[in-house]
Amino acid sequence: MKSRLFSIFSLLLFLHITIHAQRTNQAYWSYIDQYKGIAIEQMQKHRIPASITLAQGLLESGAGRSTLATKANNHFGIKVSGNWTGPYVLKNDDAPNEKFRKYRNARESYEDHSKFLQGKRYQGLFQLKITDYKGWARGLKAAGYATSPTYAESLIRIIEMYNLYQFDTGKYNQEKKVITSASKVQDSFFQKHTVYAHNKNYFIIVEIGDNMATISKETGVSLKKLYQYNDLPLDYAPTQGDLIYLKKKQKCASKQFKKNPIHIVEHNQSLFDISQLYGIRLKYLYKMNKFDPSHEIKPGDIIRIR
Repeated sequence: MKSRLFSIFSLLLFLHITIHAQRTNQAYWSYIDQYKGIAIEQMQKHRIPASITLAQGLLESGAGRSTLATKANNHFGIKVSGNWTGPYVLKNDDAPNEKFRKYRNARESYEDHSKFLQGKRYQGLFQLKITDYKGWARGLKAAGYATSPTYAESLIRIIEMYNLYQFDTGKYNQEKKVITSASKVQDSFFQKHTVYAHNKNYFIIVEIGDNMATISKETGVSLKKLYQYNDLPLDYAPTQGDLIYLKKKQKCASKQFKKNPIHIVEHNQSLFDISQLYGIRLKYLYKMNKFDPSHEIKPGDIIRIR
């Protein structure tokens, strides 16, 4: 009976994974992967934590999907003010038809964001340590960067959820030798893929042309284990933006979520998405929340993650 129940659970689980192919956190990780280098450059040039820059970019632009980001390359919601003489677009915000700065590309937006924070009202932030992302987040809110009362907490949550503080050292992609058992690291693969450290684990983000077999070959992790580590059926084909863990996931989220051990379900988000986001084995996510195999979640549901 127990074996039959597990088989039913596995079947339902695999169907659940397949049905919910669109994943909220894919866009976030893809954005981070695309712009982390620019954020680090800006940090080294202007002393603004890369984690703060990335978190603001993610929050203000909806991971690069907002109208301002797609139509005006404006990733930080900066309005026309001061001595700005460049182009602009109109958008309803606090008032109708407000003017927002328009850039030729995302790099210009990142550079202008850094210069914007050099203004007088933000000068106190530069007395903080470059690794004090919480101080920076709260300082930005106190200085009036955004009107949302939860702006600082939102930035901190994004930084901790996506481990953005790892970029405040100015280094990344240093973990490849830890996660491969191959005798020779495949440098071409790791030049294309950043290895992210997360919840005592490591993962890569799937790029165009990747499949489970090539990921297995290039990382030295067996194909069978890759499927097991990621709670995936053996016929699953990864798509661009997927997270693929290279070690067994944990039983719960990392300690940084001890004070706030919950996740609020977003639109088009499945339990599998949440398990990958926090690096938790799916069966323990079900167990923590006392869900049966047929349970379906919906936006707004509160999910325990530790």
